[in-house]
Amino acid sequence: MADTQSEITTWPHLAEGLYNFLTGHGATIEYQFDNMEVSVPRDTSSNAPSALWKLNGTIRVRTYEAKA
Repeated sequence: MADTQSEITTWPHLAEGLYNFLTGHGATIEYQFDNMEVSVPRDTSSNAPSALWKLNGTIRVRTYEAKA
C-alpha cells in the first residue's frame, strides 16, 4: 500500500489505501450503483473502441472486517 499521497497514482491504489484506512478503524464500506453504465474497451490500446454495458437495476457491495 502507498504510504504517502505522492505514491498514489491510480484509482486502484487510492481504493486500496482508503479500504485499508477505514477497515483499520472498524469502518464498513458500502457501495450502491443504480442503473450503472460501464464503457468496456475492446483492448488496452489508447484508441480502443468500447462497448457500453448497461445494468438495469441495483448492485450493492458491502464489506466489513470482523475484529478478532
